[in-house]
Amino acid sequence: MAEFDTIIKEGLIVDGTRVPRYRADLGIKNGKIAKIGRLRSSEAATVLDARGLIVAPGAIDGHTHYDFQLHWDPYCTIGSWHGVTTVLVGTCGFGAAPLHAKDLDRAILTLTRNEAIPFEPVKASIPTARWETFPQYLDYLEQLPLGVNLYHLVPISPLVAYVRGGFDEAKQRMPTEQETAEIARLLQEAIDAGANGWSFQRLFPEGTLSVQRDYDGTPMISDLLPDEFYLAMARALGEKGEGCIQYTQAGATAAESREERFKRDVEFGARLAEVSGRPALFNAIQINDRHPLAFRAQLQALEEARARGAQVFGQALTARIPARLTFENWNLFDNSPTWREATLGTVAEKKVKLADPTIRARMKWEFDTHAYPLVLFGELEDFLARKVSRADLREKYEGLSVKQIAEREGKHLIDALLDLSVADDLKTEWQTPALNENAELAKELMSSPYVLAGLSDGGAHVKFITPGAWPTDLLTWMVRDTGILSLEEAHYRMSGLPAWAAGIKDRGCLREGMAADLMIYDLERLRLLPSEIVYDLPLGDWRRVQRAEGYRWIIVNGQVIFEEGKCTGATPGQLLRHGQARAQ
Repeated sequence: MAEFDTIIKEGLIVDGTRVPRYRADLGIKNGKIAKIGRLRSSEAATVLDARGLIVAPGAIDGHTHYDFQLHWDPYCTIGSWHGVTTVLVGTCGFGAAPLHAKDLDRAILTLTRNEAIPFEPVKASIPTARWETFPQYLDYLEQLPLGVNLYHLVPISPLVAYVRGGFDEAKQRMPTEQETAEIARLLQEAIDAGANGWSFQRLFPEGTLSVQRDYDGTPMISDLLPDEFYLAMARALGEKGEGCIQYTQAGATAAESREERFKRDVEFGARLAEVSGRPALFNAIQINDRHPLAFRAQLQALEEARARGAQVFGQALTARIPARLTFENWNLFDNSPTWREATLGTVAEKKVKLADPTIRARMKWEFDTHAYPLVLFGELEDFLARKVSRADLREKYEGLSVKQIAEREGKHLIDALLDLSVADDLKTEWQTPALNENAELAKELMSSPYVLAGLSDGGAHVKFITPGAWPTDLLTWMVRDTGILSLEEAHYRMSGLPAWAAGIKDRGCLREGMAADLMIYDLERLRLLPSEIVYDLPLGDWRRVQRAEGYRWIIVNGQVIFEEGKCTGATPGQLLRHGQARAQ
């Protein structure tokens, strides 16, 4: 019998720990790295020639919404196309468990607007719930074929809904002391079953950045819960002594600057980390080339918290990916009550509301007074009419920015944007600017020792953005093209540090005894391919995707799942309970 199942020969190993690169062979046995050194090809059943290639740990994506997608796509694409071998699900406080059977549809609905995940394809792939409690859900997931590894957080919103008797009931009032104790008990039960911590979103309803709402435009359950509730959950986690807290929080108000608010959001994570004794992962840190003070305030807050020993990390959205949107389904102006009202309902209803003079007048007042800034995806004037559906309108407007249209026709920017959209039956595709293309600012962000790469929102906003391509963008832009990061630093930020921060014990670096999760690629040949639309959702629905070239092999637990971008059909992924796979 061969000593190794697979030997990867003569690759340049970048091991995810910042150790300088070195050339060696890597032997895999039973899904683990058995030996690194000089190995004989005759000792393996399979030999992969990695001469001229980088051999590195698979990327760990610490912020995804593949919770429902994994039921029909075991590879959690688009992430795995770009070297992601482990994904975190149950983020932002949203997910599928625990769940009373009657609430399955309502749980799916929570993500239809908030994360722009279409209802019908999800419902078709999960017609009925085959679980109730969180431990039962983990058992259910463990039976699914998985192309990549999962580690799962306990999402707060369904947990509170489970105790309160339903999602809408949970919004009526705050949990009582007894209900809070029961929620904490169920959280600890989930941790005992193998959950890797818990998560929440809090985009304060009164804030100007409350852009992600429930299907009906109301706040999410987690948006409404007070500090004291979250600190109680942190104490409950601390009693178990394992796992992490992942949170998304933002809520600048008129009473304080965005920089002050952003700093306080990070500082709340430090409180959670101090109370729990566990790492807190803050979402999100993102460069805005026009407004760099915000991310600098976040970095300063991280530095101050870490100086006193609080284990808080910032998860960075690094991909330079613009959004491409139509008003058929756009939802990320929901911080404005007027935009929220106008973009709820059917396409026909939206078209009527977006043309309504009264609604337009309110939109223009909000825009002119900055009451509800629409700057999360860049300045409105820079939105580009990338595709126009009607032939007569296409000839006149395609390729123009909102500012150019407004200047040519003497219109307010809001009218320039919406007159074209309404005339085109809301089918005009607008492209937003990319906000993080400044290399010097990116270097400043990635110089912080407390920043993790890997925030894709994978599985969410599938008709707008493709940041699941972040590993390829980071390796090509930050490493190869600009030198912002060394290869060693990049793979540490993509794998080693995220694994440590989230409590993953058996992968994230290439050391003997660790899981054989690998990306093997040609750095010079690596490139992002253009964004495209594919109709591969259940029921033939569509999503926007982006592939890559240059990855020779993507390996999960010792098995190749992609070779030169082609899926092998292998499903070696595992559910990571307590931060590691169960012994086979």
